[in-house]
Amino acid sequence: MAKILDGKKISQKILENLRKEIEKKQLKLKLAVVLVGEDPNSKIFVRQKKKACQKIGIDFQLFQFPEKIREANLLKEIKIIIKDDSISGIVVQLPLPEDINIDEVLKLIPEEKDAEIISPVVCAIDRILKEYKISLKNKKIVLIGKGRLVGQPMAIWLKKQNLKFSYSDVDRIKQADIIISGIGKHSFIKGKTIKKGVIIIDVGGDVDAGGSVTSYNIKGNIDAGGSVSMKKRG
Repeated sequence: MAKILDGKKISQKILENLRKEIEKKQLKLKLAVVLVGEDPNSKIFVRQKKKACQKIGIDFQLFQFPEKIREANLLKEIKIIIKDDSISGIVVQLPLPEDINIDEVLKLIPEEKDAEIISPVVCAIDRILKEYKISLKNKKIVLIGKGRLVGQPMAIWLKKQNLKFSYSDVDRIKQADIIISGIGKHSFIKGKTIKKGVIIIDVGGDVDAGGSVTSYNIKGNIDAGGSVSMKKRG
C-alpha cells in the first residue's frame, strides 16, 4: 500500500498563511499571467494559479496571445504589461511556441516583478521533504527529465546541496532510493521498474485524453502499482 506525501495539504497550509499575511498588511497585489497558444496543460496550470490568487486575496489577470504571434510582437506586449503599475508580479506560462526564444522573453521581466524568480518546483519539493522529515543525504537520487521547469532547476539545487544524482536510465531507476520526475508524459514509468520503498516526487505528467480545461484529470509520470511505500504527485 503506497503512502501518499500530501502536497495538496501542505499547499493549503501555505495559502492560508499567505492569506492571513496579505489581510493583516492590507496589501493590494495583482498577478499577471502571460499565456501563448492553447496548450491544455498550460491552461490548467493557469487556472490553478487563478484559484490560488482568489484564495489568498490577490487580483489575477490573464494575457492570452495566439500561438502564431511573432516574437517581436510578444515582447512588445510584455513590455506594456511590465509598465502597468497595478501589476505586482508576472508569470510567463511555459512552454512557449518553438519559434519564440524563451530566454529573450524571460529576461524582459524585472526582478521586482518576476513571480518565479525562485523556482516554484524547487521550493515546493524542498518544503515537502522538510515537512515529512525526508533526508536526501547518502541516497541514490535519480532525476527524470532535463526540462526548464523541473529537471534543470532541481539539478542546480541538488548540486548546491552537495548531493550526488544521476539522470534516468533503466538500471539507475531500478536502484534509486529517490526519484524526482518531471516530464510531460503520464505513466512513463511502471511499478515493475522501481524498487519497493522508493520515494517518488512526481511533478510531471499531462492531461488525460478524456479531460478538458474545465473538467480534467492530470496523470503523473509514475504508474507505481504496489511497489511504492512513499509517493507524492505534484
